[in-house]
Amino acid sequence: MAALCEAFTLCGLVAGPGQGVLGLEPAPGADQVLLTDRGRTATLYKVSDQKALGCWSVKQGQMITCPVVCNFETGEFVAVQDDKVLRIWKDEDVNLDKAFKATLSADVYRIHSLPHVEPLVLFRGGAVRTLDALLAAPQQGIENIISDEVIRWSEAFVDAQQPVLIFTTEKDRDYFVYVQKFNPNTLHKYKIEQEESFCPLSFTACLKNNLVTLLCLYSNGCVYKVLMSLQQNVPEREQVLSKSLLLKLVVSGSVLKGTSFTILDKDHVAVLGCLDSPPNVAKEWLTIWNTKFQTLQTSKELPEGTTGQLWCYGEKFFLTHGKVLSVVVYKCETSSLAAAVGKLKDIQTTDRRTTSSFVNWNMLQEEELASLQPQQSVPAKTETRRTLRSRRSAATKVQLGTLTAEQLLLDIKDSSENVIEEELRHFLTNAQMADFQAMIGRIMTNLLNRCKTEPTFYPQNCLVQLIQTQGLSYSLCPDLMAVALEKTDVHLLQLCLQQFPDIPESVTCACLKAFLSISDDSLEGTNVNLDSVICYIDIADNDKVEKQTGTVQNGFSSEMLEDDISDIQLTQKPHMIDSNDSCPVGPQKAALLNAILRSAYSETFLLPHLKDLSAQQVMLFLRYLRYLYEKCSEKVSMDLPGVLCPTINQIMDWMCLLLDAHFTVVVMLPEAKGLLSNLHKFVRAQVRFYSELNKIEASLQELQRIKHQKDIDLYSIEVLELV
Repeated sequence: MAALCEAFTLCGLVAGPGQGVLGLEPAPGADQVLLTDRGRTATLYKVSDQKALGCWSVKQGQMITCPVVCNFETGEFVAVQDDKVLRIWKDEDVNLDKAFKATLSADVYRIHSLPHVEPLVLFRGGAVRTLDALLAAPQQGIENIISDEVIRWSEAFVDAQQPVLIFTTEKDRDYFVYVQKFNPNTLHKYKIEQEESFCPLSFTACLKNNLVTLLCLYSNGCVYKVLMSLQQNVPEREQVLSKSLLLKLVVSGSVLKGTSFTILDKDHVAVLGCLDSPPNVAKEWLTIWNTKFQTLQTSKELPEGTTGQLWCYGEKFFLTHGKVLSVVVYKCETSSLAAAVGKLKDIQTTDRRTTSSFVNWNMLQEEELASLQPQQSVPAKTETRRTLRSRRSAATKVQLGTLTAEQLLLDIKDSSENVIEEELRHFLTNAQMADFQAMIGRIMTNLLNRCKTEPTFYPQNCLVQLIQTQGLSYSLCPDLMAVALEKTDVHLLQLCLQQFPDIPESVTCACLKAFLSISDDSLEGTNVNLDSVICYIDIADNDKVEKQTGTVQNGFSSEMLEDDISDIQLTQKPHMIDSNDSCPVGPQKAALLNAILRSAYSETFLLPHLKDLSAQQVMLFLRYLRYLYEKCSEKVSMDLPGVLCPTINQIMDWMCLLLDAHFTVVVMLPEAKGLLSNLHKFVRAQVRFYSELNKIEASLQELQRIKHQKDIDLYSIEVLELV
């Protein structure tokens, strides 16, 4: 069973002719990728944070001509500039002009890098060299192996700790496969059996037990399989490989015209392509197919269009979607016939009273109510219902051992909150199913549907249990946070903000507005996780302000601030002066705001929604951000103590975003003058402090450069003077 889970945007892309993505390669970190555009720039991204960790560009007029890769052996990045120039640099390098450069004697098609092996350089003429061999002699002669053929695709693999490079070529509508092995250095050439009227559009391959499985995606919507053994000797003449039909990409009678695809596991492939339905309306889809049972497992429409490029790393798809690079998380389970056809085990429903392993309480209740005498009074009916409820509760305890997901979904429709909570707890404890995440999503959806139809029904404990399984995302249950906002359930909202990676910016701002609107008195006693604030906010004495003077911490003191801008005169009432020592919000609200600060967002989409905040909410949020910034600055590490705390970068990013969204309002507010003045003084003091640190660092470096005389006596005193 395969499923497409949440999707999110990694970064924006530059639109225009000649622009786009040249390639996407894995980076040293497990959660990092290296993006190369069709131009001059390579960018390192952390996927989960949706942020760039580094960016490097070549000079104007120069071009990066193949995807930048990481040398996993050294941790360096390797690029090819203008087809022949190798560039090698490290993560801390900023200027590529000063990076290592080596000019080669032939044009490079692609560099392939894999963990634990030396990077391989494939030239346009078909020759292959290791990176070390090229660096030892950059101008060595490179032979032309493929003559008039053009390379269409290449990929590297590791077999028995030895690298294997496979690439395909084309010449006059004939397609060839080359397999380059090392140690010993051998090259196999094959010809793919020709297909009348159709040609391959994309290739992908896998290598296992010395057997190469090459998959070819043809223009007629068919995937063919070609097998090659690495153990055979090099043939004297060109060998023709026969191909077998693996999969037909047909959806409801319409052919999916694939543009690119990739192998997920032994039974699943992902295909990106166009589906011509209805006529003249081409829709692009990301699909996952089961090759074992010839079925479409799941699909996702891409209305903004793609460039036909698809990458897959760490159970994540990367593809261009409109003007952004999107990430789609997927899951693949072990193939079974039941999962392939999208059905659970067959359950006989014709006579549930005799074949079912659980009691149908709806049927039992109807039968017993029908057997009641019509002369019974209303109180008697009420008593009967109470009896049935007690019987149901007692029998449920007996039948919990056989509780199924379908029975739980039925009980959610009309059972009480206590019964549902008990059944859900037992179900989650004993659940062992392949599609557990999908079932959790169905249970959550059914609960939310009942919440919307019955205003008095709100099973908070059940919702919390489902969130704590860590199998949900916003895209699986988009109504959850809307219901929690309607009920002002801050505990549930905090959990969602901490665990959901794909919350839209509009919902994040709605939560922020709700948190800022709730008074601290209303939040007292609510179930809020205080782990992120308990180490730096005095919960017992939060309202007390202790004025500290004369104490310098990390370069900051109140006297220094007063001396810093003595030329600025402000006239304020005493109650308008901000206190530097007390938190402007209570601990519960601070913990909720911290969850907002740690959530993922895109500045482009967040800014318009931030403008919906009122002036009072903006001022309160700014005061809290100022308070956090000063708390961070008290520590040498610039980190807040505790867990789930926002970082100094997150605090500064939100402060800048808030000022960008409300700059005019903040400047015009009289009560904002003191806050802005305080921020200005504090930042100025920090700049001065770090300037002094830089001077000290320079002095220490100068001391290290001074050459000491070797004939200094044992008991002498040496005086070093710094000019």
